[in-house]
Amino acid sequence: MALSAPVCNFGWQAVDFELADTRGTRHTLASLRGPSGLLLMFICNHCPYVKAVIDRICCDAREVQKLGFGVAAVMSNDAIEYPEDSLANMQRVASEMDFPFPYLHDDTQRVARAYGAVCTPDFFGFNADLKLQYRGRLDASGRLPAPAGCRRELVEAMRLIAETGGGPREQNASIGCSIKWRAGGEPA
Repeated sequence: MALSAPVCNFGWQAVDFELADTRGTRHTLASLRGPSGLLLMFICNHCPYVKAVIDRICCDAREVQKLGFGVAAVMSNDAIEYPEDSLANMQRVASEMDFPFPYLHDDTQRVARAYGAVCTPDFFGFNADLKLQYRGRLDASGRLPAPAGCRRELVEAMRLIAETGGGPREQNASIGCSIKWRAGGEPA
């Protein structure tokens, strides 16, 4: 089921967490942030919206890193019901796609809940003070190929945050597959 992310809650403070990546390295909010802030993305392996844009996510992540941001992706789906999102498959995808960022496994789903993530992809752009400034989409393509001249909304927003500390006041919500919550809707 496709869902849209809520409107940006400007100034919302990033919540600390500790998660392991696909190589077993543990990361925290402090270890992930860069001097300009942090781009935290909720993605998964099976969602057609993510699959359609993952090349552009990797490309844009590299550009955002050059602006001084830390970048990380979090996978929070129920991998028992969606085995394509298992840790082993996360490791495979991260390696095959040469992810330029840590791919974090949120097996308890606590980080997704703390951030209010609703879909994949769901982008959270934080400034140097780790205050939310962007909760928009990658670009206008959705799960279609990007048309010629398509605005790179995520990169533009992160550039503005790097330059001014504030995000664009007009943002288009990301759309994607819903987070696949465990039965009962509560983390294990």
